[in-house]
Amino acid sequence: MNAIKEAWGGLLKPVFVPASVVIIGMIAFSVIYASTAADAFDTLNGIIADGVGWWYILAATGFVLFALYCGLSRVGNIRLGRDDEKPEFGVLSWFAMLFSAGMGIGLVFYGVAEPLSHYVTPPEAGGIPGSTDAAARQAMELTLFHWGLHAWAIYVVVGLGMAYMTYRKGRPLTVRWLLEPLLGRKRIEGGIGHTIDAVAIVGTLFGVATSLGFGVQQISAGLEYLGWVETSNWFVVLLIAIITGIATFSVVTGVSKGLKWLSNINMAMAGALALFVLILGPTLFLMQSWVQNLGGYVQALPELALRTSPFADDGWAAGWTIFYWGWWMSWAPFVGMFIARISRGRTIREFVFGVLLAPTIVGSLWFTIFGDTGILRQRNDGDLLDAEGAVNNNTSLFQMLDGLPLATITSVIAIAVIVFFFVTSSDSGSLVVDILSTGGELETPKITRVYWAVLEGTAAAVLLLVGGTSSLTALQTMSIATAVPFSVVLVLACVSMLKAFRYDVATTPRYVRVTATPETETGTVPAGKGGESEAKRKRSSGISSTFSGLAPSREGLSTPRGGGTVVLAVHEVSNEQLEVHPETGAVEYSSDNAPVDPLGGEVFDTQEFADSAEGQKDSNPS
Repeated sequence: MNAIKEAWGGLLKPVFVPASVVIIGMIAFSVIYASTAADAFDTLNGIIADGVGWWYILAATGFVLFALYCGLSRVGNIRLGRDDEKPEFGVLSWFAMLFSAGMGIGLVFYGVAEPLSHYVTPPEAGGIPGSTDAAARQAMELTLFHWGLHAWAIYVVVGLGMAYMTYRKGRPLTVRWLLEPLLGRKRIEGGIGHTIDAVAIVGTLFGVATSLGFGVQQISAGLEYLGWVETSNWFVVLLIAIITGIATFSVVTGVSKGLKWLSNINMAMAGALALFVLILGPTLFLMQSWVQNLGGYVQALPELALRTSPFADDGWAAGWTIFYWGWWMSWAPFVGMFIARISRGRTIREFVFGVLLAPTIVGSLWFTIFGDTGILRQRNDGDLLDAEGAVNNNTSLFQMLDGLPLATITSVIAIAVIVFFFVTSSDSGSLVVDILSTGGELETPKITRVYWAVLEGTAAAVLLLVGGTSSLTALQTMSIATAVPFSVVLVLACVSMLKAFRYDVATTPRYVRVTATPETETGTVPAGKGGESEAKRKRSSGISSTFSGLAPSREGLSTPRGGGTVVLAVHEVSNEQLEVHPETGAVEYSSDNAPVDPLGGEVFDTQEFADSAEGQKDSNPS
């Protein structure tokens, strides 16, 4: 009882209560009207696709432009932390964690199924017949489009905003503060802010529930494909209960280190599975395909970015592109918070291009290995479709692995990967939702994490059961429906962040190192004894300052005798080369982190060296 009181006291009730009511209400509605729920999901899916599909497509492309602007403009120089702050993680560790953020149940579920589906049944708007060479190329372009820059640009908006507002501006780690530059603190701490966080919770929970539903479908299908079980509704419920129980156990016992080890092992198994297919599959074909897929994606991106297919009536856009954009928006607080927490100390430019490119490259490799292997298998053997000539999303991965050696072992590994992703997604998703429901508290009560984990599992089970044969549509519909209000929040967040970034760029000083270089032709170097050493001393004297704080007179910078002038050599200084006094705030230049010459400053006694830029620098040190 005390634990419940303590947990209730730490919750932000204007966020927790409305979000819980909406989530439980949607689950209850699905159960009460289970007999007509499948038709209702189909109808709602059509309404959303026809009504706001264009908005999703326009917004997602706008997020890509927003991310590129932040990365390429002067905004990219802003550091996500103090001006002198160093990145918390090294580049390799940071990229590794971004890779892990890019991996998930969805990649395993759709690795073979999506490219194969686009190959067999391409979109009507593309005008390309199915099961042709052109369809194979388009299939990979569409798949990388759905899992590439657009997906990660959505995460950039939330992750960048959270990292900026928390690590540079000192706000709590919640979604609402992304809109503070636009709406002001009073509104953000009031009803509007509560609504924003509640919307983020609802979207995140159903986004995670969608992934859990996909995972359970594939786990049960894999076990049935191996002949180990016979799936039924009760088996699906039991499977969700077991895996949710494992996630709940990790929450209650606080085995965070164990969960991290589990996540690392899972990443290793997923990588080993991909490497296995690459090596024992058509290796040369896959490497050729990867290069072509990247080129095709870059070439097709401008046309695909704004394709709304107004003349097509095949429902392809609703089932794929619009669903994906809604799903990614639902996941944005989850993934965004993760990448924000690992990116402290990075510049916005590093953040943007790291988050956009690293997972996109990993995704392109994954889909090439599994997707092109599946397409090639279908072209050669024609045995990856069901009796009706359609792709079975749940079993296509296991069917593809069945054509390679050690099929049973690799199928078991694939199932284990999905289970581990299920556990880590449920546990991490519960933590993120709990942080939002407590107003940004990083240490949240275990009992509320258990509450969210159980609610996620319940939502996934209900959507699968009431959806029946249309369970996939039910999962997709819930994702894109809950993302509708959050898409508006994301667009407003872009406007809000740009407003804050413009002020930051205008007021943040640029640090330089200024070196005095006397002009010998005007007699600035004293003649006579010791003249050479004095010149060398003056040339090597340097100071660190901002433009606004540059002193008018310093040793080595005073006006030369005879009324000559002083030439100042200005060198850009990165934040890693700054030392800020913790008490006075004085900024000093430190050579400890100065750029290291990879050539070691070697000197050669040759004319070529003397005539080179390096030779000139060596003879005239500054």
